[in-house]
Amino acid sequence: MSMLMSLGRTTAQMLALPFDLARANYARAVQLGLIEPSLLKSARFEQELGTLERLVLGPWARRV
Repeated sequence: MSMLMSLGRTTAQMLALPFDLARANYARAVQLGLIEPSLLKSARFEQELGTLERLVLGPWARRV
């Protein structure tokens, strides 16, 4: 792997960190009972957060 590709991957991972933290915080809030456990609400949260991630990060956003 070239150094440039490695740098690009590391940068993308660092830029995605706030979105990963939001996902982890949501999951923890559900575990603690602060948010109602619901597959539909969880899926909606993930969809909206994924959309926000793609809008904010543009070409640096992860592709799933």
